[in-house]
Amino acid sequence: MRLLRKGIFMLCGVALACHRRPPPAPPAQAGSTVLRDARVHQAAPSRVNGEWTKVAGDDQNTRYSPLAQIDAGNVARLDVAWSFKTGIERGHEAAPLVVGSMLYIVTPFPNRVHAFDLTHPGAPPRWTYQPPNEPRAQGVACCDVVNRGAAYDEGRVFFNTLDDHTIALDAATGKELWNTKLGDVNRGETMTMAPLVVQGRVLVGNSGGELGVRGWLTALDAATGAIVWRAYSTGPDEDVLIGSEFQPFYPQDRGKDLGATSWPPERWKLGGGTVWGFVSYDPELDLIFYGTGNPGPWNGEQRTGANKWTSGIFARRPETGHAVWFYQYSPHDVFDYDGVNESVLVDVDTAAGLRRLLFHADRNGYLYVLDRATGEVLSATAFGHITTSHGVDTKTGLIAYVPEKEPHVGATVHDICPASPGAKDWQPMAWSPKTHLLYIPHNNLCQDEEGMEANYVAGTPYVGAAVKMRAGPGGKRGEFAAWDPLAAKQVWHIEEEFPVWSGALATASNLVFYGTMDGRFKAVDAQSGKLLWQHQLDSGVIGQPVAFRAPDGKEYVAVLSGVGGWAGVIVPAKLDASDPTGALGFLNAMRDLPSRTKAGGTLYVFGLP
Repeated sequence: MRLLRKGIFMLCGVALACHRRPPPAPPAQAGSTVLRDARVHQAAPSRVNGEWTKVAGDDQNTRYSPLAQIDAGNVARLDVAWSFKTGIERGHEAAPLVVGSMLYIVTPFPNRVHAFDLTHPGAPPRWTYQPPNEPRAQGVACCDVVNRGAAYDEGRVFFNTLDDHTIALDAATGKELWNTKLGDVNRGETMTMAPLVVQGRVLVGNSGGELGVRGWLTALDAATGAIVWRAYSTGPDEDVLIGSEFQPFYPQDRGKDLGATSWPPERWKLGGGTVWGFVSYDPELDLIFYGTGNPGPWNGEQRTGANKWTSGIFARRPETGHAVWFYQYSPHDVFDYDGVNESVLVDVDTAAGLRRLLFHADRNGYLYVLDRATGEVLSATAFGHITTSHGVDTKTGLIAYVPEKEPHVGATVHDICPASPGAKDWQPMAWSPKTHLLYIPHNNLCQDEEGMEANYVAGTPYVGAAVKMRAGPGGKRGEFAAWDPLAAKQVWHIEEEFPVWSGALATASNLVFYGTMDGRFKAVDAQSGKLLWQHQLDSGVIGQPVAFRAPDGKEYVAVLSGVGGWAGVIVPAKLDASDPTGALGFLNAMRDLPSRTKAGGTLYVFGLP
């Protein structure tokens, strides 16, 4: 815990900046005409039973609930139905799961799993599982000791532990069914992501790119926990599972062993590209989609080249792991922009026929619309304040960087926007098939950065940057926005004092829920953004809200409070904000957060009287 206490390496503490005005409409882009007259094709998800069995609600990552009992006419009467204190005062980023009459949550480290019986008043705990754990994992976790949730499939609950285990439990009893170790905390490797189960494969990835960890996505057999395949993000084609089926859309992604040759010799072995975001699945194309993290170290002068396959997105076959295509959002990423943010899958009808689209709000500040069958970029629109690039050429797929903003050793570059947490970090957006809008929780942060030489020592920071973050234009540090991805424009936005670090939830009654870092849980009108209801919680909200129907037939909304994560670690870790570069600069942007909220950890379930 030494690194966390001193704030030397809590990367999730970088300052974020947000804008007061909607970003200007981008110039017309090649390829955007494909979407001009497009109409949403897909229907609402068919979860009529009211369960929430996946972290995102469905395989398409929509975070949309088809329930409509709670609506604009009665949401003002929403109140706490019951609550549960986890006893852990760290960042709670997980989404609850609801399966049948049970509700499940996973806590931050030590990663307890709690199951609650919804058939009884107050939902008493049915069972609790405490995994064995390695305390050292806390000291090498880059961005607080968070966990983003569990997965359910065929009577089993699957989750990851910070110290690199994937565990399967019997959903009814909490009995451990299998426990598979996948990484090594002594190398700085941790696991924070929520699994996704596809075709009997449990898909999990690793964290630790800021410690020189080499990224991977691994598939485990859901019945036994045996490793079926592992696809690395860097290295030769054999390691990356690139073969004859690999057909990337853009020529810069074609060639042999680019995961090794686009790096200086042997640098790919410490190259990052970790996989800690959300996985999406298209059953008709039989493809999974997931993003890869930043290259390591941040100091780009130590790793010339495009640094494939980092800061981009893979499409793979879930059965074999074989790559089908890849697109790199930020080649030679020197700003820690990653590519791990979630992909929302939506089908549209166009003049040329059905197009299967993928929506992705990247940390580099652009809202991408990709053809998910091919990896072609159809549009890329700025949704935040950007100084690091001029735009994205959809003909070539390449981002146009601003050379003057690239950090160098011994020189400080000012006004890097968005800051390293990006215009949107991990916090997942929601999509409504009713409004045809994306609801994006995001940041408004800029930073100053000086590059420095990074030396690799296993299990220690491997960054090569001194960063100081602050609020972006307008002085507010967060924003919650509604975006029309087909028209490539913002519809409405709400400014928030702090980065909006929680997930979003959209419902069939045209409500959208999200939380703030100073502890307010809100419901707004999905069409206008008008505030309809808010409730003050015991701690800041960085969790993922969900909606479900309980055995009593009523609709409920659940969310975990507990401030932390990269943005809020200053509070639970009690970091000293006198060093503006602490938590890789986030402390400079969040020094006032401890006066606005306190550490906590509570599951809140809201319902109508």
